[in-house]
Amino acid sequence: MSAIAAALVAGSTGTTAFATPDASLQSQFAEAARKYRVPQSVLMAVSYRQTLWETHGGQPSTTGAYNVMGLTRVRPQDMEQPSAVERLAGFDRSGDPAVVKRSGAGHAPGSGRADVDTDDPRLHTLERAARLIGAPADSLQRDSATSIRAGAALLAAYQREAGGALPKDPGGWYPAVARYSQSSDGAGSQLFASRVFDSIRSGESRTTADGERVVLPADPSVTPVVAATSYARTTATPKPECPAALRCTFVPAGYAANSAPDDYGDYNVANRPAGGEDIRQIVIHDTEGGYEGSLEHFKNPAVYASTHYLIRASDGLVTQMVRTKDEAWHAANKTVNMHSIGIEHEGYAIKAGSWYTEPQYESSAALVKYLAARFSVPLDREHIIGHDEVPGVLDGSVASQHWDPGPFWDWNHYMSLLGAPVRATSKGGPPKAGQLVRYAPPFTRANRPKLTNDGAPVAAQPANFGYLYTAPSTGAPVVTDPYLGSPLWSDGANWADKIVAGGAYVVAESRPGWTAVWYGGHKAWFANPGGRFTVPVSTRSVTAKAGAKSVPVYGRAYPEKAAYAGTKVKVQDSNDASLTKYAVPAGQRYALAGAAVTGDYYYGGTVDGKGPGSRTLVKGKTTFYPIRYNHRIAWVRVSDVRPVR
Repeated sequence: MSAIAAALVAGSTGTTAFATPDASLQSQFAEAARKYRVPQSVLMAVSYRQTLWETHGGQPSTTGAYNVMGLTRVRPQDMEQPSAVERLAGFDRSGDPAVVKRSGAGHAPGSGRADVDTDDPRLHTLERAARLIGAPADSLQRDSATSIRAGAALLAAYQREAGGALPKDPGGWYPAVARYSQSSDGAGSQLFASRVFDSIRSGESRTTADGERVVLPADPSVTPVVAATSYARTTATPKPECPAALRCTFVPAGYAANSAPDDYGDYNVANRPAGGEDIRQIVIHDTEGGYEGSLEHFKNPAVYASTHYLIRASDGLVTQMVRTKDEAWHAANKTVNMHSIGIEHEGYAIKAGSWYTEPQYESSAALVKYLAARFSVPLDREHIIGHDEVPGVLDGSVASQHWDPGPFWDWNHYMSLLGAPVRATSKGGPPKAGQLVRYAPPFTRANRPKLTNDGAPVAAQPANFGYLYTAPSTGAPVVTDPYLGSPLWSDGANWADKIVAGGAYVVAESRPGWTAVWYGGHKAWFANPGGRFTVPVSTRSVTAKAGAKSVPVYGRAYPEKAAYAGTKVKVQDSNDASLTKYAVPAGQRYALAGAAVTGDYYYGGTVDGKGPGSRTLVKGKTTFYPIRYNHRIAWVRVSDVRPVR
């Protein structure tokens, strides 16, 4: 067995320090509720909205929440180790490296780390809860029963501090539930509490990643008792573009000139979609830093980076920073920036913490459903994508392109929240050559591939990807990318050998237990026992036109040079350049990632919009197909390919 194969086996079956409970979660909730006089429905609903009743193997969330009750523990040493993402640059206004060189600036993910006050009591609910039940703090991280008892004790303490009594009626527990969110403002507290009481009224049931069925019976009679003056709704101008139930806030991103009127940050004023820049995609990011620090970062016009929305981890509070009509600088790719909405999530791609919080998933999904309906964005994985799926625009920017939200973003759960689940089954058996399939690995203990972060081991946990090989064997070399050099095969930053959940590909060949797809100009093999990790999809693909040995691949979709004539907008540097190390060879097929689009370029001009050519959309005649080329999406010219059903 090769070293890689041995590591994969160890990663999928290795043990952790997490303690196996002696009793079911259901009985643990019942026992803790009786002991601490908390209605069981309140205790279970708080846990459900925090973690979906998941233990996460004793590993912390991206923001320091642990175990079934999501109790927090953040220490100074937890903030000292930056992840590999933090050391990557790549955000700028157009995705052109020349902008970073000229301005000397770029987005530095992780700039929010220094803002975290590790003495904040909201980051130490685990320690307080441990003291309340007289248990070692470490046991709350590892043992589900202890976590649940501690969570119940903390809820009871919050309720007493709010009014002294412990009511039998679940509706009377609103103050404790709102405080359990650890939100720093009323909007976040209300959002979390409303979701908890929604779960109490509607009921919940779920099978956890450990295979345990947990049920919260519905109680539609419960009405939360909310003091009219308990929490003040935060008002902001302009009004957030958001579902009312999310209680979003608006904090404007920085917008000001730096060294000159045409050197400004942090976004382009535009008129989308009415002005011709249709919104096609929604891009999921993580901040690589804390919420407050990220907020301050994006308020600084000298960072040349922004986001439309920022979502807090503790309570799911959504803060809008750039209006959707404007072009935020979030993806390090001008074409994507022009035609997308960016959403940042407080958290880290890989760190000591491993999982994103349930309040964050729920708020993000509610926001995306709202935006998708408003702008007619399809709810599929070609249009709801991660930053790791955005291509570099030119040869010099592919290697520096980001890879967030990382391997622990649960795409399966997220797409289910969006009402567009991707579930693979073995019905129909393994896929056949020529078939289009969507990769759908389980986000469970059954898929815990080995991972490292800059060579350092990462605890085994469910992940959203599978490894790709050059032959149908874990002993074969992994797939590489010509732009990345020779990174460690298991590093999270090495996206070349990782096929991500939800991606659509054309099957090139099938062998027992293995499937090959066309990927980056080659066959790439992944384990697919019985076809359980793929689901057929109905879409089109493209292949090189007749007579062509190969066709070029592009990292952006710009108009042809002639389209700039008469616009007062200069032709962009390397305007027609392709990604020279990529190609679609004859005979290979790649899944379309959307409809054909016309090449275009939006010029922001000067900060006040009054300079020559300012706020002009240049639209050409050249058309492009977006395709799923490798881990990332790219473009090919329509004239170079032919579509295949």
